[in-house]
Amino acid sequence: MIILIPAYEPGATLTDLVGELTTSAPGISIVVVDDGSGPHHAAVFDDVAALGATVLGHVRNRGKGAALRTGFQHAMTAFPGRAVITADADGQHVVRDILNVGAATVAAMDAGTPAMVLGCRDTGRRGNPTRSRLGNGAARVTFRLAAGWSLSDTQTGLRGIPPVMLPWMLDQRGDRFEYEQNVLLRCHRDGWAASEVPIETVYLAGNTSSHFRPLTDTLRVGLPLALFAASSLLAFAVDTLLLFVLTASTGALIPSIVASRLVSATVNFVVNRHVVFRRDGAGALRREATRYALLAGALLASNVAWMTMLTAAGLPLLAAKLLTEAALFALGYLIQRSVVFGRTPRAPRLESAVNAALRNGEGAVAQMDIVTTHPRRNP
Repeated sequence: MIILIPAYEPGATLTDLVGELTTSAPGISIVVVDDGSGPHHAAVFDDVAALGATVLGHVRNRGKGAALRTGFQHAMTAFPGRAVITADADGQHVVRDILNVGAATVAAMDAGTPAMVLGCRDTGRRGNPTRSRLGNGAARVTFRLAAGWSLSDTQTGLRGIPPVMLPWMLDQRGDRFEYEQNVLLRCHRDGWAASEVPIETVYLAGNTSSHFRPLTDTLRVGLPLALFAASSLLAFAVDTLLLFVLTASTGALIPSIVASRLVSATVNFVVNRHVVFRRDGAGALRREATRYALLAGALLASNVAWMTMLTAAGLPLLAAKLLTEAALFALGYLIQRSVVFGRTPRAPRLESAVNAALRNGEGAVAQMDIVTTHPRRNP
């Protein structure tokens, strides 16, 4: 297995971590990605290279997600067929836990059930830094709503990635902390399994070494759910406006519901496909449109039934509409994420980090932005 450590302006803890890893697991392959830390931190990377790690570097700071993709690409080409274990550079992951996550990842591969293995801390424990407890707590709630499954530590950087998942990892969007959250949000949707391994909770100096920003990065975590809510509100506005116009002009409730829903469903499908779930390829359009049409039909039948029942009971049209849409919102999101726009794993393939960045919409990356700053040396 490969230990991958993205690092931005690291301290001596990175050197200590690499030293302990090489002592505890002689011969283990370690890849460190210097994410544009600058000359003031060059000595640290010189030290870890002297310990036997391969150090890759970004000329400029591009973010943790970009650093991870650079490391994944290197692992695929230099160490094909080997699992990658990602760990943070700030000393929050002890060597024992890193190796345990690695062992669990390899065991799942050997059993024929490859899965992402997540090293999860007890982030809600009393005594943890307030910033970390609040940030992790908000992220857990937001993640549960957005992804539809629970994870005890959504922000852990200690993850075991089987080699079959690496091409998929290169496909995921985001250059900074949101990248790791996007991976988790899309993991189950795209057919990958995930498991948890409990690890020790370590915070150094009140967690001042962490570059995680609770407010900004939690908002990024919740972006997919916020986009879906905005898309649903847009469709609701179109649907409601047409419903009132058609009902007022025709006096026929059920035909007005059907006509307004057809228009709003078309708007919702286009926005969800291209903005919320980011499915821009034309290959799956017919399949996704068919699935969406079936879902829309089922939701429409439910909508008609509830609206008819509620208005017959004397509830005003707007109130009936609000109650019905609120009840169907969560169900619609879960089915669209998992079924309509869900994907199955694809066969692994080798691609360059440059092409991966272009495909992810992160902008062109010059070849000189990814360089080997320190060749691996024998300690």
